[in-house]
Amino acid sequence: MDLIETLRTTGAVRQFTDEAVPDAVVARVLDTARFAPNGGNRQAWQVVVVKDPQRRRRLRDLYLEQWYDYLAMGAAGLTPWSPLGDRDAERRAIDDGAEIWRAAGAEGPGFAEHLDQVPVLMAVFGDLSRLVGTDRDQGRYTFVAGASLYPFVWSVLLAARAEGLGGVMTTIHGRVEGEVKELLGAPEPMALAAVVALGRPVHQPTRLRREPLGSFATVDDFEGPVLQ
Repeated sequence: MDLIETLRTTGAVRQFTDEAVPDAVVARVLDTARFAPNGGNRQAWQVVVVKDPQRRRRLRDLYLEQWYDYLAMGAAGLTPWSPLGDRDAERRAIDDGAEIWRAAGAEGPGFAEHLDQVPVLMAVFGDLSRLVGTDRDQGRYTFVAGASLYPFVWSVLLAARAEGLGGVMTTIHGRVEGEVKELLGAPEPMALAAVVALGRPVHQPTRLRREPLGSFATVDDFEGPVLQ
């Protein structure tokens, strides 16, 4: 595929066919993704491909515990778990709405309720002892270290697209990192970066909606002219 076309048309896929994905294909995807840029070429990632049905179901259940809270906060007009979020408002939203979404999920199960059934399920961890976090002392939420992990995850999704697969990166499990680490035997100082689902897409999205360039790129300062 043309690189520019691929970058502009690779969207999140959450519906998969029942077709199994061979280990050799998953291995090729990861073998390509390992060339992702990362700080100091430390490659501080570790991937656990989860096949065991019991562990998959536990990952699904851990996901669902947080997913309905996420939906409840979004329905209340909040950005779920924003670093600057109002904790009291979040709790009220969860108290008022999480059970409603839980019931809706039970009646019409979707990606979250079927997470354990996706063809490929993998957890991506980062080694905190090998990640460069230049913003660690800023006194605010930190994210720079993720620059050495998420390009790898994005490369997984791009490499999967080249294999005719679709997928999505999820971060809901970050709320229950300790449980996931225990489930998958991740030692210290590993931290969970994402869980990735892959498979043959029922439908490959090609018309993505994003804000235009003028909404985020200016020249010289925030109030400068829009980059043309």
